[in-house]
Amino acid sequence: MEKFYLDDYLKSNIAAEERRSLDFQKLCHRVGHEFLREWEESSENLDSALRIQKKAIIGYENEVSYFKSRICQLIKKYGAEHSPYPCWYESLEDGIYHENWGLSGISEWFSDRFAESSSAKIIGERIYFLEEGRMCLKPQTITKERREQMIRAFLLLTPEERLDKEFHEVYMLDGTRVTIFGGGMTKGGQDSIIFRRYIIPNYSFEEQAERGTIPKNAIPMFKSMVRLGYNVAFTGAVRTAKTTFLSTWQSYEDRSLEGVLVETDPEIPIHLLMPEAPILQLIADHEKLKHLSKNLLRSDADYFILAEARDGIALDTAVKIANKGTRRMKITFHTRDPKEFPYDVAFEIVKSLGGDIDSIARKVAASFDYIFHFIQLKNKNQKRLKGIYEVGIDRYSHEITMKEICRYDHQNDNWKWKFAVSEDKLIIGEEENAESLEIFVNELRSLSGKEREMTGDGRMSRIV
Repeated sequence: MEKFYLDDYLKSNIAAEERRSLDFQKLCHRVGHEFLREWEESSENLDSALRIQKKAIIGYENEVSYFKSRICQLIKKYGAEHSPYPCWYESLEDGIYHENWGLSGISEWFSDRFAESSSAKIIGERIYFLEEGRMCLKPQTITKERREQMIRAFLLLTPEERLDKEFHEVYMLDGTRVTIFGGGMTKGGQDSIIFRRYIIPNYSFEEQAERGTIPKNAIPMFKSMVRLGYNVAFTGAVRTAKTTFLSTWQSYEDRSLEGVLVETDPEIPIHLLMPEAPILQLIADHEKLKHLSKNLLRSDADYFILAEARDGIALDTAVKIANKGTRRMKITFHTRDPKEFPYDVAFEIVKSLGGDIDSIARKVAASFDYIFHFIQLKNKNQKRLKGIYEVGIDRYSHEITMKEICRYDHQNDNWKWKFAVSEDKLIIGEEENAESLEIFVNELRSLSGKEREMTGDGRMSRIV
């Protein structure tokens, strides 16, 4: 029997893989040169060809189809239909397109296989995908030349962005956020491109409960709270599902009401989420928002959504609108401690616009009714509602009140509840929807295990 040597076998396999990779790269170069030659020879169509190329790189479907169709023709012309290609591409023409003009090895993250992955990173030549809560190094790499080409393509989405800036943040056609770090901001050869997307296919409380983010038995209470029009803030650190939960909450909103969505970045596709609802979508930040806020205050909209309220101007606008008596206000805000929400918001407002932090903090507390705080577990794909707080102002002492009505139990992966509904929340509920108020109160009682309190004559107690 012929002797078998493992080292020789492995070496031969590695050599074969290297030959296959080399053959694929040669084919990519050949196709690329063929495209370039055709464009140069058709000088009258050069501008048109460049427009098609730009749109294809950005991801326009018709232009991508044009490239792949022509690539298929060339593959047949060369008799290369059976040429090998890297396993991270969907087909030979897909691989050639992405190697020359598209997203290179990162394109695999956009395939159905990684539809549940919320993040991908390019750091230097290395590519990582978030899989089961961990960043995993992929076998494919990307050269500096291709990274630079990709960055130039992304910046076509925002022509006002200068290429020589060290930081960029743009959005792809499918809503994926692309954050670019380069220049002197990173170490040599370690420029980075971060891709992030929201992967919730169905914005519903049921979907959130299925993922373990919220307790399933609280869904009826949440739905009643939406109908009651409480002003709510969704807080937490980065990547804790704040915006996802805001979108979910918003999806239950009355479609007949007029809304205004103000974002610093176009993250929430409200026109897709609620296409039949009359919601004005605005993109504004810093100075733009400062000028816009006066118009928002005079607006006759039924409610406002301020997603990613990052600076004092945005937060001041939210507080002023809420203080007008506007209901159904929804914001997201980065904070680690929800109990400090009124003062954290006040600090940002004072930093931008001046004022007394204590009085502004009280205005913040008077403007919002409930705070929903979210966290990310060790498995980064797992998010949890950490707590719900009723916020307000004591009518006698005029001090800020903060009542925790829900707390996440890490050890048992469940939630504990405490019954508390202040007088002002009852008044708001009665004015808005008495039937939904009864559902809300009863559901919170049930979750907390608290019995219905009766007066001496057998009626349900008004003060809860």
